[in-house]
Amino acid sequence: MEPRSETTGFEARPGLRRRRRRRERRGRPRGLYLLPHLVTTAGLFFGFTAILQAFAGAFDRAALYILLAAVCDALDGRLARLARSASRFGLEYDSIADIVSFGVAPAALAYSAGGLDELGRKGLVLTFLYTVGAALRLARFNVAPSRFPGRFEGMPSPAAAGIVAATQWFVSFLAENDLGVHASPWVVAPGVALLGLLMVSRVPYRSFKEIDLRHSYGTLVVVVFALLLLIQEPSVTLFAIGIGYGLSGPIEWLWRRAARRPLPEAAAAPVPSEAPPRINA
Repeated sequence: MEPRSETTGFEARPGLRRRRRRRERRGRPRGLYLLPHLVTTAGLFFGFTAILQAFAGAFDRAALYILLAAVCDALDGRLARLARSASRFGLEYDSIADIVSFGVAPAALAYSAGGLDELGRKGLVLTFLYTVGAALRLARFNVAPSRFPGRFEGMPSPAAAGIVAATQWFVSFLAENDLGVHASPWVVAPGVALLGLLMVSRVPYRSFKEIDLRHSYGTLVVVVFALLLLIQEPSVTLFAIGIGYGLSGPIEWLWRRAARRPLPEAAAAPVPSEAPPRINA
């Protein structure tokens, strides 16, 4: 009997894996691979359009486009996992789209709608702090997983952008009802900068990925009630949800420190040789 070739167990395996991947790709429509990228492109378009609308003075429309970009961001990662088309390219493309939609567009909206040009360099620097915070948050998310299971480390950039958009809608709602509330640039600028700092902070924020509506009646009731409020008065409801989520991270973090009840940390995972699948940030 001839001795077994040393290359059988090592060099043949990559070839088998390549052939297996080719068979799997032939079994699924090619459109499934393109769909997540198309959704990411749509989110990038909404973010780009939001910037144009903000500088054109259409602030409520800019806020709408930011929220539509957030919807696309919530869908593209899930579609990539369903289609098993997660890739390094998809991860990088998604991050580039996010920095436009959730880093630049909300800053442009806050700067234009909040009248931060009245503050001169102070308004420019505080607004840029938001943008650089979003960029650092996305970069950290791509290379370092959260220390705590079921939590984001720092406020997610779509949530921060949603707070900016919801605040614009809420201010318009107050103006339409003749409540006479004017958002001072000295209030808007520190608020935007605070969102940037929360994104790069180590404060844990709930991801809500562990929620199972099929087996939690109480959670289902809360979600249905929130949807009814959203349909009735979207500007007020989104603003309340955004502010509540923004405050939830620091409040819970301070409470756990005072009560000495730290969150359990996730086990350290080995560094992968390839990029992880795309997940929303």
